[in-house]
Order: sequence, then structure tokens, then C-alpha cells
Amino acid sequence: MKIYTKTGDKGHTQVYLQDMQRRRKDDVLLEVYGTLDELNAHIGLAHSLYQDSVLDLPNIQHALFTMGFVLSANAKLTEQHVTAVEAKIDEMTEQLPPQTTFILPGGHTAAAQLHVARTVARRAERHLVHLSQDNDVPPAVLQYINRLSDYLFTAARWVNYQTQTQEVTV
Repeated sequence: MKIYTKTGDKGHTQVYLQDMQRRRKDDVLLEVYGTLDELNAHIGLAHSLYQDSVLDLPNIQHALFTMGFVLSANAKLTEQHVTAVEAKIDEMTEQLPPQTTFILPGGHTAAAQLHVARTVARRAERHLVHLSQDNDVPPAVLQYINRLSDYLFTAARWVNYQTQTQEVTV
């Protein structure tokens, strides 16, 4: 099976919605899909740089993949996904010293990568909010992506703390 189909050469692509629509490649839904995919790749890179079960990055990746299905086929992303991320934030925060200054992205390579993922999560959130103006976006999706950026910030701090890498502060 070939990876290329040539069907998207004129700026449209198949979208796996219930009615298998074709949409322009610059459609806001495709912008969301692409940004979630980019975010997933950044989290995968961070996981390859620093693997620790506390971070739980593979489950985050699965949730992001599910989010795409939620938007296309009415799959379920639930409040449990949101509370699981909140629990991880709380678990890591308990181990961290209090934040008393602004923190610049950096430190350990994995922490810097988590900061990159955080900024992509914020962009995904902006795209999802835009998508929600004219499309049905379940509240749990917006809640999850909002918490995820907080999670990635905390995870970056946690990696720096665990590796005894100095955070860059302002």
C-alpha cells in the first residue's frame, strides 16, 4: 500500500467525520488535527528524552489521539481524563519547591522539550476555541487541553528538579 494517494494535491483532504467529508486543508478542523498531532510528536520526543512513570506521557499521547476521534466520530473524552491530569499536576507540585519567580523555558533537554509541547498545547487550545464557535466541541476536550498546558509546565519543572538542573528564572 502506498502512503501517498494524490487525492489531496489540490488542497482538499478526506476528513473522517460521520459523513466522510472532504474539506480544504486550511479548514479550522484540520488546523486542530494538525496541531494535536504536532503536540503529540513533541510529547513523544520529550518522553524519549526522559522516561519516568510519574510523567505518564504515553497516556497523555493516547488522550490526544482520542481527542482527534472525539472531534471526528463522537468518541468520548471524559471528565476522568481531566481529573487524571489534575492529579498528576498535584502529585508533581507536592514535590517541587514553591515557584516564586517567572520561569523561562530551558534547563534539562527534556524539560525544554516539555516547554515546547506546552506552547503547542496553548496553540491547540486557541484552535479548539475557534473551532467551537461553529462546531460541537465537548467541554471535556476544552478542559483537557487547558489542563494539559498546566501539566506540561509542571512536568518541565519536575524534570528539572529531578535531574537537579537549575531552572532559568526572570
